[in-house]
Amino acid sequence: MTSGISQTEAAPIAACTISRDVQLFDLLIEDMEAVMGEAWGDLGFTEALAFFYQPESAMVEFVALAMDAEDEDNLPLMGEIITQAKSRGIKVILVAEDVTPAALHKLLRQGADEFIPYPLPEQELAAAVDRLREPAAPAAQTATPARAHKLQADSQREGAVIVTQGLAGGSGSSTFAVNLAWELAELNASERPSVCLLDLDLQTGSVSTYLDLPRREAVMEMLSETEAMDEDIFGQSLISFQDKMQVLTAPADMVPLEFITPEDILRVVEMARSHFDFVVIDMPHTMVQWTETVLNLAHVYFAMIELDMRSAQNALRVKRALQSEDLPFDKLRFLLNRAPKFTDLNGKSRVKRLAESLGISIDIQLPDGGKSVLQSCDHGQPLAISAPKNALRKEIAKLAKNLHELGRAEAEAA
Repeated sequence: MTSGISQTEAAPIAACTISRDVQLFDLLIEDMEAVMGEAWGDLGFTEALAFFYQPESAMVEFVALAMDAEDEDNLPLMGEIITQAKSRGIKVILVAEDVTPAALHKLLRQGADEFIPYPLPEQELAAAVDRLREPAAPAAQTATPARAHKLQADSQREGAVIVTQGLAGGSGSSTFAVNLAWELAELNASERPSVCLLDLDLQTGSVSTYLDLPRREAVMEMLSETEAMDEDIFGQSLISFQDKMQVLTAPADMVPLEFITPEDILRVVEMARSHFDFVVIDMPHTMVQWTETVLNLAHVYFAMIELDMRSAQNALRVKRALQSEDLPFDKLRFLLNRAPKFTDLNGKSRVKRLAESLGISIDIQLPDGGKSVLQSCDHGQPLAISAPKNALRKEIAKLAKNLHELGRAEAEAA
């Protein structure tokens, strides 16, 4: 690394870090050395603006603008750095830690080419630099990441329906649904299962945010007239995420949960089942008139709870409601999020007492994924991409594999 901007006899500077203090980003230093060797330097914010007016800046390929929450007060300065760099043909990689989505959005709109969360995912800086070095594709051939999906009219699949519902706000059901769907889509590279993720939380659905996908007006139009829905209409409502799974986001506008009827839900889910191997549904926290429809269609219905009183009370309410209406309560698989660690004997004892007092079986316990889970959601990426070694991601991957093997076994038995 070359400190500052002077480098006379060594290799010319091809990249720079720009930060309040580069020592706060030690992982960035390591990755810059791995990617650029000695051909990089580090600058402060005000130094960077001065450097752009020096002849040496003409040799710079890219800058890595590193910032954390304390730097949000200087967003205009950050924006000016990006603007000056772009005006000189210098690429900008934004490296951010604990920065709000609104600030990230503003800086990306001002021209940052790449965004990487900090701590840096393994090999992500090298991948970002490779992307910057790729020649730009002709406009006519550039693929849009949010294009509509074309369905085959003669598809005869009978996909498995996997439902997730949080029994308390903030229990993590949407995060679980997004990551489970992605793990199912990534199970087998040679014969990758087709996956459709349906966000049926019509009012506060966050799947589009967690995958950084736009909400489309076609969703509202399709849900308004499901009687006329065919493969083309349904396909136009879906958005492709990295060409590996299809997503039906919540509508762009907040609508009443009674906006759709049980018949509407039946048509949508059956349409998805006929074209995909797995249909993952993220439900609203509220019990609605079409909850029974989804429950009857579900092969697995995950009820997400936490180790607290509100989850226990709501689980008991759900149990009483379903049993009083003779609905298939046995389809529910209670899933404990942010479960105690293996060595937490007191926590394990609390989990056992919770299950016994409610008369339920807690089939799956997911670990607390920590801060990286929130960062993954804010950055619009599944954990497998942003934090592949995260403990929560590993458990969801195991569950996805088990569900796939179970489905294969049942298909072979049939």
